[in-house]
Amino acid sequence: MAESEAETPSTPVEFESKYFEYNGIRLPPFCRGKMEEIADFPVRENDIWIVTYPKSGTSLLQEIVYLVSQGADPDEIGLMNIDEQLPVLEYPQPGLDIIKELTSPRLIKSHLPYRFLPTDLHNGESKVIYMARNPKDLVVSYYQFHRSLRTMSYRGTFQEFCRRFMNDRLGYGSWFDHVHEFWDHRLDSNVLFLKYEDMHKDLGTMVEQLVRFLGVPYDKAQLESTVEHCHQLIDQCCNAEALPIGRGEYPAPYKLWLILQSHPELHPDLSAFGLQHCAATSPTILHHT
Repeated sequence: MAESEAETPSTPVEFESKYFEYNGIRLPPFCRGKMEEIADFPVRENDIWIVTYPKSGTSLLQEIVYLVSQGADPDEIGLMNIDEQLPVLEYPQPGLDIIKELTSPRLIKSHLPYRFLPTDLHNGESKVIYMARNPKDLVVSYYQFHRSLRTMSYRGTFQEFCRRFMNDRLGYGSWFDHVHEFWDHRLDSNVLFLKYEDMHKDLGTMVEQLVRFLGVPYDKAQLESTVEHCHQLIDQCCNAEALPIGRGEYPAPYKLWLILQSHPELHPDLSAFGLQHCAATSPTILHHT
């Protein structure tokens, strides 16, 4: 049942106007007028795509993928703007025309649902790495993101935001459908389905999965160096200062996590998505991007 405006009193007109719908899916405004061009986007066989629902650990994943796929030196990558190396397909910058002309092998990110990605990807033309994250943790990070982003200006409560999330009233549509579509394709030869929580439980195994999936030569020393660098990156994210959404003795992510734990009606059923083992995690990792 769709959430009524009365249930979400936080500047509904202004907030609703930030989105538009395409084939029944709510998308950010910068996607308007380009969805057909995205569907026809020419994919190359040696492209590497990273696809996630927003706030699913994209920043961490992209650094690992870049290190593995490019054989980059972990010490040198810290001097780079990694986002410039992995553009987002649907974002206004750098734009589709620029991405089309990038030198191969291209590394491209997107938050779009599987159904809206380029048709060539559906035909197995290049490799796609998808990462899913427990929604109980994701929604905390997504809420913080909406509060901090000037263009969104979200001022509702966390409980109201959770209802929006559960009722598919945020950008990129339903988390459930987004994950389920890729879960259905997890056995495709060109798709690698990863879980954010596994990155914290056994990073070494995840890096080995990526090495095999991408088919790159990687010796033991490279593997150990990459894993060590990524552990440091994860530690940095865990120790980063939380966004100042609320005041009190706890950092904002922990307060939001406690609120979510006290509202079982906001807990999603994950059994259909192969994520049932991913119980809500420690609040120390809630604010990863």
